[in-house]
Amino acid sequence: MRIFLKKDIEKIGMAGEIIKVSDGFARNFLFPKGLAVEITPQNASFYQKQVKQVEHRKEVVESQTSMLAERIGSMTLTLKRKLHDDGKLYGAINQSEIADALSEKGISVTKNKVVFSKSIKAKGNHEVTIKLTSRLQPRVKVTILPE
Repeated sequence: MRIFLKKDIEKIGMAGEIIKVSDGFARNFLFPKGLAVEITPQNASFYQKQVKQVEHRKEVVESQTSMLAERIGSMTLTLKRKLHDDGKLYGAINQSEIADALSEKGISVTKNKVVFSKSIKAKGNHEVTIKLTSRLQPRVKVTILPE
């Protein structure tokens, strides 16, 4: 079945794409949640035009996010925290602390876009991924120093 995606779905496709999926997946998951619309011969030309409009908007947004990704990739965040005598933190660094540190530098991201490969519980240099889009995931360097 051919469908038009209304929203981004990870590992399936991006909003504004026309893709083929199984009938059951479309009818039982995508349509009830309002994530997609079936392409029929009657509405095919309308959704083809929608695809072109969405592609143009995506190009504009992609250029803006790629510039933002370059800024984030070249950035180093320094956080000062209280440490034990052995160099470990009293509490782990969380997503909202990274998002707050980025907002102080003029970059606004929500805490759910901050992804840790492993939790930060010690002083030193660490890397944190900022998931801007499914394709753009720059890594910011985080340095933890004693207070």
